[in-house]
Amino acid sequence: MVESEAQGRLPGIAPVSVVDIGSNSIRLVIYEGLNRSPAVLFNEKVMCGLGKGIDATGRMDADSVERALKALHRFKALSTQARASTVFVLATAAARDASNGPDFIRRAEVILGQKVRVLSGEEEAYFSALGIISGYHDPDGVVGDLGGGSLELVDVLGSKIGKGITLPLGGIRLSEHAEGSLIKARSYVRSFMSKVNVLANAEGRTFYAVGGTWRSIAKLHMELRDYPLHMMQGYEISFDEALTLLADIVEPKNPKAPAYAAISKSRRSLLPFGAIAMQEAIVRMKPARISFSALGVREGYLYSLLSEAVRKRDPLLAAAGELAILRARSPEHARELADWSGNMLGHFGITETDEENRYRQAACLLADISWRAHPDYRGLQALNIIAHSTFSGITHAGRAYIALANYYRFEGLTDDEATSPLAAIATPRLRELAKLLGGLLRVAYLFSASMPGVVRNIDICPAKSPDLDLEFIVPEAYAEFSGERLDGRLQQLARLTGKRIGFRYL
Repeated sequence: MVESEAQGRLPGIAPVSVVDIGSNSIRLVIYEGLNRSPAVLFNEKVMCGLGKGIDATGRMDADSVERALKALHRFKALSTQARASTVFVLATAAARDASNGPDFIRRAEVILGQKVRVLSGEEEAYFSALGIISGYHDPDGVVGDLGGGSLELVDVLGSKIGKGITLPLGGIRLSEHAEGSLIKARSYVRSFMSKVNVLANAEGRTFYAVGGTWRSIAKLHMELRDYPLHMMQGYEISFDEALTLLADIVEPKNPKAPAYAAISKSRRSLLPFGAIAMQEAIVRMKPARISFSALGVREGYLYSLLSEAVRKRDPLLAAAGELAILRARSPEHARELADWSGNMLGHFGITETDEENRYRQAACLLADISWRAHPDYRGLQALNIIAHSTFSGITHAGRAYIALANYYRFEGLTDDEATSPLAAIATPRLRELAKLLGGLLRVAYLFSASMPGVVRNIDICPAKSPDLDLEFIVPEAYAEFSGERLDGRLQQLARLTGKRIGFRYL
């Protein structure tokens, strides 16, 4: 089989590269293509520290510049090797603020053979906001993007973006301006935050935290609480939890705690300064929660290049549908299940919220992605793939629901050691819905041989027989599908729901 025939990639799209020249790191991300929920083909960063020294000298350090240019040579070669159709190059605070920034950009453009777009602070805030819009379902709050040189703040409400601001409070710049003093750093941050109206008018909403240093704070929190799902996108903590965590980072009770080993050394020194910046921001805002995002300027920039119709697609359902195309026996059958299961729930007394509806549809689209695994491990493989895939537009509780529903679909409607970590993340309501959906899928897959054309013709209604509560109404043409195993699955569903359920063939 030649490379062009590989089926592990989506057809009809070509890879695109984004080179992100930041104040702390330079990163190359090669995406599978320009689509609603782009998968990452390759990702590499080099911690060049271009922002070091700018606060004092106004210039990027010469050694940092040479290290960055060397990295760009490699990134150009990698983009070519990955068959990237286009290379987009973005530069942020260090390049725009340093007096030798224009010379560095000229040299970078020669190496990459590509124009470098140096973002203004307002543009950086705008693309950060688009990154949140691209990765959250109906976001509502303030985006804070902490880089090495600057902090951008911008209001988002659905697809609406307020006027963004940029502050000279990036981790590197803040630590250097304060000469390593946390007391000076706090005073400096507070002097800016006291004038930020975007925070003062957003109480009770969500603070979306973007940037490597803030993601390290989330990673530390995961380690400290032994959180079972190490998935950054959509990780949330409450306002009170955040204040406790940030205070401990600024003045650690045990700086040698094992949890700190999970943070890279290059980030660890900036952690207290990032914590101070977040403390002062959220104390002024008083959000209900802090949600950490793996998506930011790069993803926001790619999102800006999509058509309006593609932008409106749900990122979770788009990604789930693509995975069904790549891994399911029949994507059409998966789509049938998404429609059919929604029609079934009302008969079991369930009225879904909009969020629950999205999660159920995604669970159905993903319900057959592990069919190639050994039968004894299909449930576990489905659970692991779903729990650990880079889906966006979903909460951690929602991710747990989708993974659990598909585990139950293969392994039965009881919990075990494989389900307990995710069950602890899901809400009681989502755990209930996961078992119900799993029970419905167990019936549907046996009835349809995992192929389309049958399930769409099966309905459910109140039973005419006094011995039953509900009846699955099945066309007579499908009578030969009946059997002991199918009846057993139906009785599992009956025990779960407390309903007496049977089949009626018409």
